Amino acid sequence: MPHKAVLLQKIYRKEAQIAIIGLGYVGLPLAVAFAKNGFAVTGIDVDATRVEAINRGESYITDISTAELRRWTIDARDGGRITATTDYAILSEMDAALICVPTPLNKTRDPDVRFLIAAGESIARYLHPGMLIVLESTTYPGTTEELLLPLLEKGGNGEHLCKVGKEFFLAFSPERIDPGRTDWRVENTPKVVGGVTPDCLEVATALYTQAIMQIQQVSSPAAAEMTKLLENTFRAVNIALVNEVALMCDKLGLDVWEIIEAAATKPYGFMKFTPGPGVGGHCIPLDPHYLSWKLKTLNYNARFIQLAGEINSDMPRYWAEKVQDALNEVEKPVKNSRVLVLGVAYKKDVGDVRESPALDIIALLKAKGADVRYHDPYISEFSYDDFSLISEPDLDTALAEADCVVIVTDHSVYDWRDVAKRSALLVDTRHVL
Repeated sequence: MPHKAVLLQKIYRKEAQIAIIGLGYVGLPLAVAFAKNGFAVTGIDVDATRVEAINRGESYITDISTAELRRWTIDARDGGRITATTDYAILSEMDAALICVPTPLNKTRDPDVRFLIAAGESIARYLHPGMLIVLESTTYPGTTEELLLPLLEKGGNGEHLCKVGKEFFLAFSPERIDPGRTDWRVENTPKVVGGVTPDCLEVATALYTQAIMQIQQVSSPAAAEMTKLLENTFRAVNIALVNEVALMCDKLGLDVWEIIEAAATKPYGFMKFTPGPGVGGHCIPLDPHYLSWKLKTLNYNARFIQLAGEINSDMPRYWAEKVQDALNEVEKPVKNSRVLVLGVAYKKDVGDVRESPALDIIALLKAKGADVRYHDPYISEFSYDDFSLISEPDLDTALAEADCVVIVTDHSVYDWRDVAKRSALLVDTRHVL
């Protein structure tokens, strides 16, 4: 029986063994989604502490509770179950491997694909006929076919191992996880899938259909890669636009929030975005730069993307200056003033500081000589550049001792009226008040 037919039969019978490489904000929810639908899932991660936590049934991300994870690990019965390991050799027993490793940018804003290459080399070492590999990590158009495919076709020993679309199957399906959301989760967020060959597309679609309600097929992995970048470039550019409008309104003495609410009453042709301290997270600040980098290799200058990046990355400086101005108004120098930053996560109700504008605001205020403290119920400590901070243990005391309070992340747990009442001076980057 052809390899495709055997693999499809395993998928439809829920007998396919699934490996998920990378157990972070993307990989762990994906593992739970497949386990819920009756599949045995093995998570692979280089971080032994993550692996040990999963095997104890303990979650370390906010989107998956420990109770929910335990149901599919410690308390798992027949069918769906999640186990975890650091050993890639388990791939020799797997029918599918979904790659969810980090793909950050380096200091020059070029793609850092070290984790992806490492995962690809490890898969190639244990690749066997009848196996499906899907890349979910965000990257530039062409990565799946130009970078990952050659690694897999050569195999771990450098010799031609097997043929894509015949003996193994390769696709790209971008993750669409938005940490902290409860309305759109893995199962009900449409999944874009692009296969290297029609058979690759068919097999990948068959697998995702088992756990996800709607699949959107596209013509190639590159089309799927570009789809992901368009989604987040759209957001980055529109956030930059409204951030610049906020700067304009500040110059003109207008209330940007009044103007946004008025514009949002138009029933067509306008989509509401709101200004803030900048952009953060693992998608919006990074994804447009993958596209910009790729286009530079084709001698094209992505001007919109570069301009949006400049505006968004300069917002922390704008708000640091607002803090300095506010202190000046009460005749206090920023130097040696105690500034309390409320929230350092990149978005509300998550415990993630990746690319958070709060970190730059803190660094800029410290550079001005301020005594900067922070409070965040989701992040107990963090390190950034050349400093480390620990969250203030008592919010009431921290508010009382601060010369200025800066609202950077609008966590739902904060009582903003109480914060305003207890603050001697307040700078609100999120318009929560």
